[in-house]
Amino acid sequence: MAAQFGRRLRTGAATTAVAAVAVAALSASQAPGVNDHGRQTAADATPSPEVSASHGSATGNSPYYTDLPPLKSPNPSPTTGPGPSGTGATEAGIPATVLDAYKKAEASLRESKPGCNLPWQLLAAIGRVESGQARGGRVDAAGTTIGKILGPQLDGNGFALIKDTDDGAYDGNSSYDQAVGPMQFIPSTWAWAGRDGNADGKKDPNNIYDAALAAGHYLCRNNWDLSQQGDLDRAILSYNNSRDYLNLVMRWLEYYRKGTHEVPDGTGTLPDNRSDGGAGASPTPTTPGVTTPGATSPGGSKPKPPVSGPGRPEKPGGGGPTTPKPPTTPPADTPSSPPATSPTPTDTVDHLEDAGTGKLAAMAGDTFDRRISTRAETEAGKAVAKVRVRFTVVGDTDTTFTGGESVATVATNSSGVAVAPALVAGEKTGAVTVRATVVGRTVPGLDYKATVSERAADALVRTGDAALTCAPGGEFANRVEVKATYKGAVADGVAATATLIKSADDPAVADKGPYFKDADGKTVRTLTGLKTDAEGLLKLPELYADDTTGTFLLRITTAGGATLTVELTVAAAETASPSPSASPSA
Repeated sequence: MAAQFGRRLRTGAATTAVAAVAVAALSASQAPGVNDHGRQTAADATPSPEVSASHGSATGNSPYYTDLPPLKSPNPSPTTGPGPSGTGATEAGIPATVLDAYKKAEASLRESKPGCNLPWQLLAAIGRVESGQARGGRVDAAGTTIGKILGPQLDGNGFALIKDTDDGAYDGNSSYDQAVGPMQFIPSTWAWAGRDGNADGKKDPNNIYDAALAAGHYLCRNNWDLSQQGDLDRAILSYNNSRDYLNLVMRWLEYYRKGTHEVPDGTGTLPDNRSDGGAGASPTPTTPGVTTPGATSPGGSKPKPPVSGPGRPEKPGGGGPTTPKPPTTPPADTPSSPPATSPTPTDTVDHLEDAGTGKLAAMAGDTFDRRISTRAETEAGKAVAKVRVRFTVVGDTDTTFTGGESVATVATNSSGVAVAPALVAGEKTGAVTVRATVVGRTVPGLDYKATVSERAADALVRTGDAALTCAPGGEFANRVEVKATYKGAVADGVAATATLIKSADDPAVADKGPYFKDADGKTVRTLTGLKTDAEGLLKLPELYADDTTGTFLLRITTAGGATLTVELTVAAAETASPSPSASPSA
Protein backbone atom coordinates (compact mmCIF):
# COMPACT_ATOMS: atom_id res chain seq x y z
CA MET A 1 0.00 0.00 0.00
CA ALA A 2 2.80 2.41 0.84
CA ALA A 3 4.40 1.87 -2.56
CA GLN A 4 1.11 2.33 -4.43
CA PHE A 5 0.21 5.35 -2.32
CA GLY A 6 3.56 6.96 -3.12
CA ARG A 7 3.10 6.43 -6.87
CA ARG A 8 -0.33 8.02 -6.87
CA LEU A 9 0.95 11.08 -5.04
CA ARG A 10 3.64 11.79 -7.57
CA THR A 11 1.08 12.16 -10.36
CA GLY A 12 -0.12 15.73 -10.97
CA ALA A 13 1.11 19.27 -10.79
CA ALA A 14 1.41 19.61 -7.02
CA THR A 15 3.04 16.23 -6.56
CA THR A 16 6.05 17.17 -4.44
CA ALA A 17 4.24 19.22 -1.84
CA VAL A 18 1.30 16.83 -1.52
CA ALA A 19 3.56 13.79 -1.32
CA ALA A 20 5.62 15.35 1.45
CA VAL A 21 2.51 16.09 3.51
CA ALA A 22 1.01 12.65 2.90
CA VAL A 23 4.17 10.74 3.75
CA ALA A 24 4.58 12.82 6.91
CA ALA A 25 1.00 12.00 7.88
CA LEU A 26 1.52 8.32 7.15
CA SER A 27 4.73 8.33 9.18
CA ALA A 28 2.96 10.01 12.06
CA SER A 29 0.24 7.35 11.99
CA GLN A 30 2.96 4.75 12.49
CA ALA A 31 5.06 6.78 14.92
CA PRO A 32 6.72 5.06 17.89
CA GLY A 33 4.22 4.20 20.60
CA VAL A 34 1.21 4.15 18.25
CA ASN A 35 -0.31 1.18 16.45
CA ASP A 36 -3.69 -0.27 15.63
CA HIS A 37 -3.92 -2.09 18.95
CA GLY A 38 -2.76 0.79 21.13
CA ARG A 39 0.22 -1.19 22.51
CA GLN A 40 3.95 -0.70 22.19
CA THR A 41 5.97 -3.21 20.18
CA ALA A 42 9.68 -3.81 19.78
CA ALA A 43 9.60 -1.54 16.77
CA ASP A 44 8.25 1.26 18.93
CA ALA A 45 10.88 0.99 21.64
CA THR A 46 12.92 4.12 22.16
CA PRO A 47 16.53 3.52 21.06
CA SER A 48 18.89 3.04 23.96
CA PRO A 49 20.40 6.35 25.08
CA GLU A 50 23.89 4.88 25.18
CA VAL A 51 23.86 4.18 21.44
CA SER A 52 26.66 6.31 20.09
CA ALA A 53 27.26 7.65 16.62
CA SER A 54 29.84 5.90 14.50
CA HIS A 55 31.69 7.59 11.71
CA GLY A 56 31.93 4.32 9.81
CA SER A 57 29.11 2.17 8.48
CA ALA A 58 28.56 -0.79 6.19
CA THR A 59 26.96 1.41 3.54
CA GLY A 60 28.96 4.60 4.03
CA ASN A 61 25.59 6.11 5.05
CA SER A 62 24.40 5.86 1.44
CA PRO A 63 20.79 6.75 0.55
CA TYR A 64 18.15 4.13 1.25
CA TYR A 65 14.49 3.52 0.41
CA THR A 66 12.08 5.21 2.80
CA ASP A 67 8.82 3.47 1.84
CA LEU A 68 6.92 2.40 4.96
CA PRO A 69 5.43 -1.06 5.38
CA PRO A 70 1.78 -1.44 4.36
CA LEU A 71 -0.81 -0.87 7.05
CA LYS A 72 -2.69 -4.02 6.09
CA SER A 73 -1.86 -7.50 7.32
CA PRO A 74 1.26 -9.11 5.84
CA ASN A 75 -0.66 -12.33 5.22
CA PRO A 76 -1.26 -12.89 1.48
CA SER A 77 -4.70 -12.62 -0.05
CA PRO A 78 -5.67 -15.68 -2.12
CA THR A 79 -7.32 -13.46 -4.71
CA THR A 80 -4.30 -11.24 -5.30
CA GLY A 81 -1.83 -12.30 -7.92
CA PRO A 82 1.84 -11.31 -8.07
CA GLY A 83 3.18 -8.65 -10.36
CA PRO A 84 6.63 -7.23 -11.05
CA SER A 85 5.76 -3.92 -9.42
CA GLY A 86 2.30 -4.53 -8.07
CA THR A 87 0.80 -4.31 -4.65
CA GLY A 88 -1.25 -6.73 -2.61
CA ALA A 89 0.30 -10.07 -1.71
CA THR A 90 3.60 -9.12 -3.31
CA GLU A 91 4.07 -6.27 -0.85
CA ALA A 92 4.36 -8.76 2.02
CA GLY A 93 6.08 -11.40 -0.09
CA ILE A 94 9.84 -11.79 -0.45
CA PRO A 95 11.35 -13.23 -3.65
CA ALA A 96 12.08 -16.93 -3.18
CA THR A 97 15.86 -16.88 -3.68
CA VAL A 98 16.27 -13.76 -1.56
CA LEU A 99 14.20 -15.25 1.26
CA ASP A 100 16.22 -18.48 1.06
CA ALA A 101 19.46 -16.48 1.39
CA TYR A 102 18.20 -14.70 4.52
CA LYS A 103 17.14 -17.95 6.17
CA LYS A 104 20.40 -19.71 5.30
CA ALA A 105 22.37 -16.79 6.77
CA GLU A 106 20.34 -17.00 9.99
CA ALA A 107 21.01 -20.76 10.22
CA SER A 108 24.74 -20.22 9.67
CA LEU A 109 24.95 -17.53 12.35
CA ARG A 110 22.90 -19.64 14.76
CA GLU A 111 25.70 -22.22 14.57
CA SER A 112 28.76 -19.94 14.45
CA LYS A 113 27.52 -17.14 16.76
CA PRO A 114 24.57 -18.48 18.75
CA GLY A 115 24.78 -15.66 21.28
CA CYS A 116 23.97 -13.10 18.59
CA ASN A 117 20.35 -14.31 18.15
CA LEU A 118 20.14 -12.93 14.60
CA PRO A 119 16.61 -13.20 13.12
CA TRP A 120 16.37 -13.57 9.35
CA GLN A 121 13.60 -10.96 9.46
CA LEU A 122 16.25 -8.34 10.35
CA LEU A 123 18.18 -9.19 7.18
CA ALA A 124 14.90 -8.96 5.26
CA ALA A 125 14.17 -5.55 6.76
CA ILE A 126 17.60 -4.21 5.83
CA GLY A 127 17.43 -5.82 2.40
CA ARG A 128 14.10 -4.14 1.78
CA VAL A 129 15.36 -0.72 2.84
CA GLU A 130 18.70 -1.00 1.03
CA SER A 131 17.68 -2.48 -2.34
CA GLY A 132 13.99 -3.41 -2.32
CA GLN A 133 14.93 -7.09 -1.85
CA ALA A 134 17.45 -7.05 -4.73
CA ARG A 135 15.10 -4.97 -6.91
CA GLY A 136 12.16 -7.30 -6.42
CA GLY A 137 14.28 -10.44 -6.66
CA ARG A 138 15.99 -9.83 -9.98
CA VAL A 139 18.61 -12.52 -9.40
CA ASP A 140 19.77 -15.56 -11.34
CA ALA A 141 19.61 -19.16 -10.16
CA ALA A 142 22.83 -18.77 -8.16
CA GLY A 143 21.52 -15.66 -6.38
CA THR A 144 23.60 -13.10 -8.28
CA THR A 145 21.81 -9.89 -9.21
CA ILE A 146 20.93 -9.33 -12.85
CA GLY A 147 22.93 -6.14 -13.33
CA LYS A 148 24.85 -4.45 -10.54
CA ILE A 149 23.00 -2.53 -7.85
CA LEU A 150 25.02 0.59 -7.07
CA GLY A 151 24.39 3.50 -4.77
CA PRO A 152 25.45 7.04 -5.71
CA GLN A 153 29.15 7.74 -5.79
CA LEU A 154 30.27 9.04 -2.39
CA ASP A 155 31.94 12.20 -3.64
CA GLY A 156 30.88 14.53 -0.82
CA ASN A 157 28.25 16.15 -3.05
CA GLY A 158 25.25 15.62 -0.77
CA PHE A 159 26.73 12.36 0.50
CA ALA A 160 29.73 11.23 2.52
CA LEU A 161 33.12 11.67 0.88
CA ILE A 162 34.83 8.30 0.49
CA LYS A 163 37.53 8.21 -2.14
CA ASP A 164 38.16 5.00 -4.05
CA THR A 165 39.46 2.13 -1.90
CA ASP A 166 39.21 -0.82 -4.32
CA ASP A 167 40.51 0.62 -7.60
CA GLY A 168 37.01 0.10 -8.98
CA ALA A 169 37.08 -3.66 -8.47
CA TYR A 170 33.59 -3.86 -6.95
CA ASP A 171 31.85 -0.66 -8.04
CA GLY A 172 33.62 0.08 -11.33
CA ASN A 173 34.53 3.56 -10.03
CA SER A 174 38.22 4.35 -9.56
CA SER A 175 37.56 7.84 -8.21
CA TYR A 176 35.04 7.35 -5.41
CA ASP A 177 33.43 4.43 -3.61
CA GLN A 178 29.81 3.40 -4.18
CA ALA A 179 27.68 1.03 -2.14
CA VAL A 180 27.41 -2.30 -3.97
CA GLY A 181 24.90 -5.14 -4.18
CA PRO A 182 21.59 -6.05 -2.58
CA MET A 183 22.86 -5.28 0.93
CA GLN A 184 24.72 -2.13 -0.21
CA PHE A 185 28.23 -2.66 1.19
CA ILE A 186 30.87 -0.07 0.41
CA PRO A 187 34.04 -1.70 -1.01
CA SER A 188 36.23 -0.92 2.02
CA THR A 189 33.79 -2.72 4.31
CA TRP A 190 33.25 -5.64 1.94
CA ALA A 191 37.02 -6.15 1.82
CA TRP A 192 36.91 -7.54 5.38
CA ALA A 193 33.24 -8.31 5.96
CA GLY A 194 32.61 -10.24 2.73
CA ARG A 195 31.58 -13.91 3.04
CA ASP A 196 31.07 -16.85 0.70
CA GLY A 197 27.46 -17.74 1.46
CA ASN A 198 26.84 -20.17 -1.40
CA ALA A 199 30.14 -22.10 -1.20
CA ASP A 200 31.23 -21.28 -4.74
CA GLY A 201 34.68 -20.14 -3.63
CA LYS A 202 33.96 -16.44 -4.20
CA LYS A 203 32.90 -13.50 -2.02
CA ASP A 204 30.69 -11.47 -4.32
CA PRO A 205 28.77 -8.44 -2.93
CA ASN A 206 26.36 -8.81 -5.88
CA ASN A 207 25.33 -12.31 -4.76
CA ILE A 208 22.44 -12.35 -2.27
CA TYR A 209 23.77 -15.44 -0.45
CA ASP A 210 27.20 -13.88 0.04
CA ALA A 211 25.78 -10.46 0.89
CA ALA A 212 23.19 -11.78 3.37
CA LEU A 213 25.77 -13.85 5.25
CA ALA A 214 28.17 -10.90 5.29
CA ALA A 215 25.43 -8.64 6.65
CA GLY A 216 24.68 -11.19 9.36
CA HIS A 217 28.30 -11.35 10.48
CA TYR A 218 28.54 -7.55 10.35
CA LEU A 219 25.48 -7.20 12.59
CA CYS A 220 26.77 -9.87 14.99
CA ARG A 221 30.21 -8.39 15.62
CA ASN A 222 31.26 -6.77 18.91
CA ASN A 223 29.56 -9.58 20.86
CA TRP A 224 26.17 -7.96 20.24
CA ASP A 225 23.07 -9.88 21.32
CA LEU A 226 20.33 -8.82 18.92
CA SER A 227 17.62 -10.07 21.25
CA GLN A 228 18.51 -7.07 23.44
CA GLN A 229 17.10 -3.77 22.19
CA GLY A 230 20.25 -1.79 23.01
CA ASP A 231 22.51 -4.10 20.99
CA LEU A 232 19.95 -4.29 18.18
CA ASP A 233 19.94 -0.48 17.97
CA ARG A 234 23.73 -0.38 17.88
CA ALA A 235 23.92 -3.00 15.15
CA ILE A 236 21.38 -1.24 12.91
CA LEU A 237 22.98 2.17 13.44
CA SER A 238 26.35 0.68 12.53
CA TYR A 239 24.86 -0.33 9.18
CA ASN A 240 23.66 3.19 8.40
CA ASN A 241 24.16 5.83 11.08
CA SER A 242 20.75 7.49 11.01
CA ARG A 243 17.95 7.49 13.57
CA ASP A 244 15.43 7.64 10.75
CA TYR A 245 17.09 4.57 9.25
CA LEU A 246 16.95 2.76 12.59
CA ASN A 247 13.24 3.49 13.01
CA LEU A 248 12.44 2.45 9.44
CA VAL A 249 14.33 -0.85 9.69
CA MET A 250 12.54 -1.58 12.96
CA ARG A 251 9.19 -0.98 11.20
CA TRP A 252 10.00 -3.54 8.51
CA LEU A 253 11.44 -5.97 11.06
CA GLU A 254 8.22 -5.90 13.05
CA TYR A 255 6.18 -6.19 9.84
CA TYR A 256 8.04 -9.30 8.66
CA ARG A 257 7.83 -10.84 12.12
CA LYS A 258 4.03 -10.80 11.78
CA GLY A 259 4.25 -13.08 8.76
CA THR A 260 5.42 -13.21 5.17
CA HIS A 261 5.64 -15.64 2.28
CA GLU A 262 7.74 -16.17 -0.81
CA VAL A 263 6.90 -14.89 -4.25
CA PRO A 264 8.60 -15.85 -7.52
CA ASP A 265 11.92 -14.19 -8.24
CA GLY A 266 11.53 -10.96 -10.15
CA THR A 267 7.95 -10.32 -8.97
CA GLY A 268 8.60 -8.41 -5.78
CA THR A 269 7.51 -4.79 -5.38
CA LEU A 270 9.90 -1.97 -6.16
CA PRO A 271 10.24 0.90 -3.66
CA ASP A 272 9.46 4.45 -4.75
CA ASN A 273 11.15 6.91 -2.40
CA ARG A 274 14.75 7.45 -1.36
CA SER A 275 16.19 9.21 1.68
CA ASP A 276 18.09 11.66 -0.52
CA GLY A 277 14.81 12.93 -1.97
CA GLY A 278 15.17 10.96 -5.18
CA ALA A 279 12.69 8.44 -6.51
CA GLY A 280 13.44 4.75 -6.67
CA ALA A 281 13.55 4.93 -10.45
CA SER A 282 16.24 7.58 -10.61
CA PRO A 283 19.61 6.61 -12.04
CA THR A 284 22.86 6.31 -10.13
CA PRO A 285 24.59 9.72 -10.07
CA THR A 286 27.89 9.63 -11.89
CA THR A 287 30.74 11.96 -12.55
CA PRO A 288 30.96 13.18 -16.15
CA GLY A 289 33.26 10.88 -18.00
CA VAL A 290 32.95 8.12 -15.37
CA THR A 291 30.53 5.34 -16.25
CA THR A 292 29.84 1.94 -14.79
CA PRO A 293 28.77 -0.59 -17.43
CA GLY A 294 25.72 -2.64 -16.51
CA ALA A 295 25.11 -0.65 -13.32
CA THR A 296 21.72 0.46 -12.16
CA SER A 297 20.46 2.25 -9.14
CA PRO A 298 18.62 0.35 -6.42
CA GLY A 299 15.39 1.25 -8.22
CA GLY A 300 16.66 -0.48 -11.32
CA SER A 301 14.92 1.74 -13.93
CA LYS A 302 15.89 4.41 -16.39
CA PRO A 303 15.04 8.03 -15.58
CA LYS A 304 11.69 9.26 -16.85
CA PRO A 305 11.64 12.22 -19.24
CA PRO A 306 10.31 15.50 -17.82
CA VAL A 307 6.58 16.12 -18.17
CA SER A 308 7.11 19.48 -19.87
CA GLY A 309 9.52 20.04 -22.69
CA PRO A 310 12.39 22.53 -22.67
CA GLY A 311 11.17 26.08 -22.51
CA ARG A 312 7.63 25.03 -21.55
CA PRO A 313 7.54 24.66 -17.78
CA GLU A 314 4.17 23.69 -16.37
CA LYS A 315 2.57 26.00 -13.82
CA PRO A 316 1.86 24.58 -10.36
CA GLY A 317 -1.86 25.03 -11.00
CA GLY A 318 -1.71 22.97 -14.18
CA GLY A 319 -2.27 25.94 -16.53
CA GLY A 320 -0.91 26.44 -19.99
CA PRO A 321 2.66 27.10 -21.03
CA THR A 322 4.48 30.30 -20.21
CA THR A 323 7.06 32.14 -22.20
CA PRO A 324 10.52 31.23 -20.92
CA LYS A 325 12.86 33.97 -19.81
CA PRO A 326 16.04 34.39 -21.83
CA PRO A 327 19.06 32.76 -20.25
CA THR A 328 21.16 34.96 -18.06
CA THR A 329 24.73 35.43 -19.28
CA PRO A 330 27.14 34.35 -16.56
CA PRO A 331 29.75 36.85 -15.36
CA ALA A 332 33.04 36.73 -17.15
CA ASP A 333 34.87 35.56 -14.04
CA THR A 334 32.54 32.58 -13.38
CA PRO A 335 34.75 29.50 -13.16
CA SER A 336 34.06 26.84 -15.76
CA SER A 337 34.89 23.99 -13.39
CA PRO A 338 33.74 23.33 -9.81
CA PRO A 339 36.02 24.61 -7.07
CA ALA A 340 38.36 22.16 -5.42
CA THR A 341 36.88 20.45 -2.38
CA SER A 342 38.39 21.01 1.04
CA PRO A 343 40.60 18.21 2.30
CA THR A 344 38.84 15.63 4.45
CA PRO A 345 40.26 14.57 7.83
CA THR A 346 41.51 11.40 6.15
CA ASP A 347 43.45 13.48 3.61
CA THR A 348 45.39 15.16 6.42
CA VAL A 349 46.65 11.97 8.08
CA ASP A 350 50.40 11.58 7.73
CA HIS A 351 51.10 8.65 10.04
CA LEU A 352 49.82 6.48 12.86
CA GLU A 353 51.28 6.36 16.36
CA ASP A 354 50.78 3.96 19.24
CA ALA A 355 48.55 5.55 21.90
CA GLY A 356 49.83 3.72 24.98
CA THR A 357 48.79 0.17 24.19
CA GLY A 358 51.37 -1.58 26.39
CA LYS A 359 52.30 -5.25 26.44
CA LEU A 360 49.81 -7.57 24.74
CA ALA A 361 49.87 -11.06 26.26
CA ALA A 362 47.24 -13.65 27.10
CA MET A 363 46.82 -17.36 27.60
CA ALA A 364 45.05 -19.39 24.95
CA GLY A 365 41.30 -18.95 25.20
CA ASP A 366 41.52 -15.80 27.34
CA THR A 367 40.67 -12.21 26.48
CA PHE A 368 43.65 -9.86 26.41
CA ASP A 369 43.47 -7.43 29.32
CA ARG A 370 44.80 -4.57 27.16
CA ARG A 371 43.28 -3.15 23.99
CA ILE A 372 45.16 -1.71 21.04
CA SER A 373 45.03 2.09 20.84
CA THR A 374 46.19 3.96 17.74
CA ARG A 375 46.43 7.71 17.19
CA ALA A 376 46.11 9.33 13.75
CA GLU A 377 48.31 12.38 13.32
CA THR A 378 49.16 15.04 10.76
CA GLU A 379 52.73 15.61 9.65
CA ALA A 380 53.02 18.17 12.45
CA GLY A 381 51.87 15.64 15.03
CA LYS A 382 48.36 17.06 15.45
CA ALA A 383 45.55 14.62 16.26
CA VAL A 384 43.05 13.86 13.49
CA ALA A 385 39.50 12.99 14.51
CA LYS A 386 36.80 11.23 12.47
CA VAL A 387 39.25 8.99 10.62
CA ARG A 388 38.52 5.29 10.15
CA VAL A 389 41.30 3.00 11.30
CA ARG A 390 41.19 -0.65 10.28
CA PHE A 391 42.70 -3.24 12.64
CA THR A 392 43.55 -6.57 11.01
CA VAL A 393 44.81 -9.75 12.69
CA VAL A 394 47.35 -11.10 10.20
CA GLY A 395 49.23 -14.36 9.85
CA ASP A 396 48.44 -17.98 10.71
CA THR A 397 46.55 -17.60 13.96
CA ASP A 398 43.10 -18.21 15.39
CA THR A 399 43.25 -15.15 17.62
CA THR A 400 40.39 -12.77 16.80
CA PHE A 401 38.62 -9.70 18.05
CA THR A 402 35.58 -10.06 20.30
CA GLY A 403 32.81 -11.57 18.21
CA GLY A 404 35.13 -13.81 16.19
CA GLU A 405 36.14 -11.30 13.50
CA SER A 406 39.73 -10.85 12.33
CA VAL A 407 39.10 -7.27 11.13
CA ALA A 408 37.58 -4.30 12.93
CA THR A 409 37.15 -0.70 11.75
CA VAL A 410 36.96 2.05 14.35
CA ALA A 411 36.69 5.83 13.95
CA THR A 412 39.14 8.04 15.82
CA ASN A 413 37.70 10.16 18.61
CA SER A 414 38.26 13.85 19.29
CA SER A 415 41.77 13.00 20.53
CA GLY A 416 42.58 11.23 17.26
CA VAL A 417 42.60 7.84 19.00
CA ALA A 418 40.91 4.67 17.77
CA VAL A 419 40.62 1.83 20.27
CA ALA A 420 40.26 -1.65 18.76
CA PRO A 421 37.83 -4.21 20.21
CA ALA A 422 39.31 -6.60 22.75
CA LEU A 423 41.48 -9.40 21.37
CA VAL A 424 40.57 -12.97 22.25
CA ALA A 425 43.45 -15.45 22.17
CA GLY A 426 42.94 -18.60 20.13
CA GLU A 427 44.44 -22.02 20.77
CA LYS A 428 47.47 -21.48 18.56
CA THR A 429 50.31 -20.23 20.73
CA GLY A 430 53.11 -17.88 19.76
CA ALA A 431 53.39 -14.41 18.26
CA VAL A 432 50.39 -12.61 16.77
CA THR A 433 50.48 -9.44 14.67
CA VAL A 434 47.70 -6.87 14.50
CA ARG A 435 48.10 -4.24 11.78
CA ALA A 436 46.49 -0.80 11.97
CA THR A 437 45.89 1.09 8.70
CA VAL A 438 43.97 4.18 7.67
CA VAL A 439 40.92 3.47 5.51
CA GLY A 440 41.04 5.53 2.31
CA ARG A 441 44.59 6.77 2.81
CA THR A 442 47.90 5.21 1.80
CA VAL A 443 50.18 5.68 4.78
CA PRO A 444 52.46 3.08 6.40
CA GLY A 445 50.61 0.68 8.66
CA LEU A 446 51.43 0.24 12.33
CA ASP A 447 52.08 -3.31 13.58
CA TYR A 448 51.33 -4.45 17.12
CA LYS A 449 52.89 -7.63 18.48
CA ALA A 450 50.92 -9.86 20.80
CA THR A 451 51.83 -13.15 22.45
CA VAL A 452 49.58 -16.13 23.09
CA SER A 453 50.90 -18.61 25.67
CA GLU A 454 49.55 -22.07 26.40
CA ARG A 455 46.83 -22.51 28.98
CA ALA A 456 48.27 -22.83 32.48
CA ALA A 457 47.40 -23.77 36.05
CA ASP A 458 49.09 -22.65 39.27
CA ALA A 459 47.34 -25.06 41.66
CA LEU A 460 46.25 -28.73 41.67
CA VAL A 461 44.20 -30.53 44.32
CA ARG A 462 42.57 -33.94 44.61
CA THR A 463 38.81 -33.92 44.45
CA GLY A 464 38.49 -36.78 46.98
CA ASP A 465 40.36 -38.04 50.02
CA ALA A 466 39.79 -41.81 49.81
CA ALA A 467 42.94 -43.85 50.39
CA LEU A 468 44.54 -45.21 47.23
CA THR A 469 45.41 -48.81 48.07
CA CYS A 470 45.70 -52.06 46.16
CA ALA A 471 46.73 -55.67 46.70
CA PRO A 472 49.74 -56.99 44.71
CA GLY A 473 48.73 -57.88 41.16
CA GLY A 474 45.38 -56.14 41.58
CA GLU A 475 43.60 -52.96 40.46
CA PHE A 476 43.17 -49.79 42.52
CA ALA A 477 39.55 -49.39 43.54
CA ASN A 478 39.57 -45.59 43.22
CA ARG A 479 40.71 -43.51 40.25
CA VAL A 480 42.76 -40.36 40.78
CA GLU A 481 40.90 -37.12 39.97
CA VAL A 482 42.32 -33.62 40.36
CA LYS A 483 41.13 -30.05 39.80
CA ALA A 484 43.30 -27.33 38.26
CA THR A 485 42.93 -23.61 38.90
CA TYR A 486 44.74 -20.45 37.84
CA LYS A 487 44.61 -17.46 40.19
CA GLY A 488 41.65 -19.08 41.87
CA ALA A 489 39.65 -19.55 38.65
CA VAL A 490 38.95 -22.80 36.84
CA ALA A 491 41.84 -23.74 34.54
CA ASP A 492 40.26 -25.52 31.61
CA GLY A 493 42.06 -27.09 28.69
CA VAL A 494 45.39 -27.17 30.53
CA ALA A 495 47.96 -29.74 29.37
CA ALA A 496 49.09 -32.18 32.06
CA THR A 497 51.46 -35.11 32.55
CA ALA A 498 51.12 -37.96 35.07
CA THR A 499 54.25 -39.92 36.03
CA LEU A 500 54.92 -42.71 38.55
CA ILE A 501 58.28 -41.64 40.01
CA LYS A 502 60.93 -43.48 42.03
CA SER A 503 60.87 -41.18 45.06
CA ALA A 504 60.29 -37.65 46.25
CA ASP A 505 63.96 -36.90 45.67
CA ASP A 506 64.25 -38.83 42.42
CA PRO A 507 61.67 -37.81 39.76
CA ALA A 508 62.86 -40.48 37.34
CA VAL A 509 60.22 -42.85 36.06
CA ALA A 510 59.76 -45.86 38.35
CA ASP A 511 60.58 -49.31 36.97
CA LYS A 512 58.33 -51.24 39.35
CA GLY A 513 55.17 -50.78 41.35
CA PRO A 514 51.84 -49.31 40.14
CA TYR A 515 51.29 -48.68 36.43
CA PHE A 516 48.77 -47.63 33.78
CA LYS A 517 47.89 -49.55 30.63
CA ASP A 518 48.05 -48.23 27.08
CA ALA A 519 45.53 -49.02 24.34
CA ASP A 520 47.25 -52.35 23.71
CA GLY A 521 47.20 -53.32 27.38
CA LYS A 522 50.94 -52.77 27.83
CA THR A 523 52.43 -51.32 31.00
CA VAL A 524 53.14 -47.55 30.96
CA ARG A 525 54.19 -45.34 33.89
CA THR A 526 54.05 -41.93 32.16
CA LEU A 527 50.94 -40.40 30.58
CA THR A 528 51.26 -37.32 28.33
CA GLY A 529 48.76 -35.36 26.26
CA LEU A 530 46.30 -35.07 29.15
CA LYS A 531 44.04 -32.00 29.43
CA THR A 532 41.68 -30.66 32.04
CA ASP A 533 38.03 -30.43 31.03
CA ALA A 534 35.76 -27.38 31.00
CA GLU A 535 35.48 -27.54 34.79
CA GLY A 536 39.25 -27.81 35.26
CA LEU A 537 38.95 -31.50 36.17
CA LEU A 538 41.30 -34.30 35.13
CA LYS A 539 40.42 -37.94 35.85
CA LEU A 540 43.25 -40.39 35.27
CA PRO A 541 42.77 -43.91 33.87
CA GLU A 542 42.70 -46.99 36.09
CA LEU A 543 45.86 -47.87 38.01
CA TYR A 544 47.17 -51.42 38.42
CA ALA A 545 49.78 -52.97 40.71
CA ASP A 546 52.50 -55.55 40.03
CA ASP A 547 53.73 -57.91 42.72
CA THR A 548 55.91 -55.28 44.44
CA THR A 549 54.57 -54.07 47.76
CA GLY A 550 55.28 -50.73 49.40
CA THR A 551 54.49 -47.03 49.13
CA PHE A 552 54.76 -45.34 45.73
CA LEU A 553 54.37 -41.80 44.35
CA LEU A 554 52.33 -40.48 41.42
CA ARG A 555 53.29 -36.95 40.32
CA ILE A 556 50.97 -34.80 38.19
CA THR A 557 52.31 -31.61 36.58
CA THR A 558 50.67 -28.98 34.36
CA ALA A 559 51.70 -26.13 32.10
CA GLY A 560 52.25 -23.17 34.37
CA GLY A 561 54.11 -25.15 37.03
CA ALA A 562 51.32 -26.62 39.14
CA THR A 563 52.41 -29.93 40.71
CA LEU A 564 50.66 -32.50 42.89
CA THR A 565 52.18 -35.68 44.33
CA VAL A 566 49.80 -38.48 45.29
CA GLU A 567 50.72 -41.44 47.54
CA LEU A 568 49.82 -45.00 46.46
CA THR A 569 50.02 -48.09 48.69
CA VAL A 570 50.40 -51.70 47.59
CA ALA A 571 50.03 -54.20 50.44
CA ALA A 572 49.02 -57.81 50.88
CA ALA A 573 45.63 -58.36 52.41
CA GLU A 574 45.74 -59.00 56.14
CA THR A 575 45.11 -62.68 57.08
CA ALA A 576 42.84 -63.56 59.95
CA SER A 577 44.54 -64.89 63.15
CA PRO A 578 43.85 -68.61 63.86
CA SER A 579 41.28 -69.18 66.57
CA PRO A 580 42.67 -70.61 69.90
CA SER A 581 42.54 -74.39 70.29
CA ALA A 582 39.75 -75.75 72.34
CA SER A 583 40.75 -76.84 75.89
CA PRO A 584 40.89 -80.57 76.36
CA SER A 585 37.96 -81.90 78.23
CA ALA A 586 38.49 -82.90 81.84
